[in-house]
Amino acid sequence: MRVILAEDSTLLREGLVRLLVEEGHEVLAAFGDAVTLLQAVEAQQPDVVVLDIRMPPTHTDEGLRAAVEIRDRWPKVGVLVLSQHVERTYAAKLLASNAERVGYLLKDRVAQVEEFLDALERVHAGGAAIDPEVVRRLVVRTTHGDPLARLTPRERTVLEALAQGHTNAAIAQKLHISLSSVEKNLNTVFDKLELSHTTGYSRRILAVLRYLES
Repeated sequence: MRVILAEDSTLLREGLVRLLVEEGHEVLAAFGDAVTLLQAVEAQQPDVVVLDIRMPPTHTDEGLRAAVEIRDRWPKVGVLVLSQHVERTYAAKLLASNAERVGYLLKDRVAQVEEFLDALERVHAGGAAIDPEVVRRLVVRTTHGDPLARLTPRERTVLEALAQGHTNAAIAQKLHISLSSVEKNLNTVFDKLELSHTTGYSRRILAVLRYLES
């Protein structure tokens, strides 16, 4: 996998470079700002870009804006965004167009090497990788009339796993239930959320996340 990194923390950036190289990936470049990043993406067309949301000079949303621009200009380039905290507005902006080749992880997740590498592979393969904590914050939010209130605990758990980007088979393994049980629960979830006519794995993830954020 050909990767470009953008992270203003030198320690984290160098750690990610070392990890990716040890795993057999090619790190094309590593930057501490978003401006240089966009120039490099245009020139080198990596498979995936891993970048921080908050970057110089203002440390607000430079990385997010760069991620959105990358998705608009180079849709075949995967984008895996790292964030220090759960920022629901930023997650919604990142997922505004589609949920293919996109990931949103908390930086703490990087320390869990296998989970980080799994997320990177899912983004590279054209799927989504949404941090479990981000999904949990969205799913547990309940308001008056919220259709999520109609979900059973099992349906909620399956929805959380789906929104994280897991396939049906992975959900079955993760929750220790049968594949048919996963499919049955998902069908019920999408009926209750009035998403039963949404087709395609990535589109379903996007529909769920956008629905929860609305």
